[in-house]
Amino acid sequence: MKFGIFYELQLPRPWVAGDELALYQNALSQMELADKLGYDHAWVVEHHFLEEYSHSPSPESFLAAASQRTRNIRLGHGILQLTTNHPARVAERVAVLDLLSNGRCEFGMGESASITELTPFGRDMETKKEVFEEAVAAIFPMFKDAGSEHHGKYFDIPLRNVVPKPVQKPHPPLWMACSQLPTIERAGRHGFGALGFQFVSADAAHAWVHAYYNAMTKRLHKLADYEINPNMALVSFFMCAKTDEEARARADGATFFQFALRYYGAAQNRQRPAPYTVNMWDEYNKWKRDNPEAQEAALRGGLIGSPETIRRKLKRFQSSHIDQVILLNQAGKNSHEHICESLELFSREVMPEFQNDPAQAAWKQGVMSGEIKLEEIDTVAFTDRYGKLAINVAPVKAAAE
Repeated sequence: MKFGIFYELQLPRPWVAGDELALYQNALSQMELADKLGYDHAWVVEHHFLEEYSHSPSPESFLAAASQRTRNIRLGHGILQLTTNHPARVAERVAVLDLLSNGRCEFGMGESASITELTPFGRDMETKKEVFEEAVAAIFPMFKDAGSEHHGKYFDIPLRNVVPKPVQKPHPPLWMACSQLPTIERAGRHGFGALGFQFVSADAAHAWVHAYYNAMTKRLHKLADYEINPNMALVSFFMCAKTDEEARARADGATFFQFALRYYGAAQNRQRPAPYTVNMWDEYNKWKRDNPEAQEAALRGGLIGSPETIRRKLKRFQSSHIDQVILLNQAGKNSHEHICESLELFSREVMPEFQNDPAQAAWKQGVMSGEIKLEEIDTVAFTDRYGKLAINVAPVKAAAE
């Protein structure tokens, strides 16, 4: 099992001068620490206009800076939005990061799930899947040592040679965002690694792992000429401390993260309120005061706890054949000091036990070769991405408008 760290670069209100500077500099320091501690991947999102929830519109810039402060950790676009970026610009950014990092780039792709992000770039919810798939078809010929052209419904690109080319041949490993569980099967069908949020039960994990690999091995439909990447990675809320109580006290940001997701997700097309009309941190604290039991329950989920508690939870991931667990430590107002201490404690007392797993490698080889036949499991019962411990939020009127 591999371990990654995940960044939305959250910044709850109130904002004061220097907050964004400290946010970015602390995140770079955390990534540098993770590299020294032996973590495998670092993932950074691309989002636009999402106040408080994500101040990360330019992952290529952040990852380029990280490439100069790290040596081994792989640097992942988690993800680049193919709907709001021109295909040639995507290919250029991926190649440059691969060069700067000496071949450590991971190429994650996604669509965006909000009209708040899509509309300013001339895109909409109805056509975003089509735009995504056409962008994939346009991008991968650009990585080859020749010119390419593309003439489609959404992009018309004349013959050009996109330079530079990536170090990794034919291209960096490919991933697809799976913010909704059914897209895990779609990622498998297209041959992409799946970047998803935490499964909510052992049964759900079992079902979706089967769906992913069955789609890849039995119903593979590549969107272009690329190398497939059979890997499942799951993002989980994370805070490791000496005791469960201390970990939960330090992990309040995980609940803010869930609150923001549910608050925005309940609005039509996940539209965000107009700028400066909602203070999400205040809304969260109002909810927390009114729902103390739900707050406490939410902090019992994810990988939040002592090393022993997290070790026990990780064994469930391991038994489900998950390839990578991505730890979401930077959330809400979790402090830089607690994030660093959490990364250090986990790497020292938990991570080594799970990093070398020859049984998982053998299982995957058997599945991909056809020697192991996986049951076709109906996933209809396993589409709740949040889980029984997750919070429930009814957005205020301003969010719906």
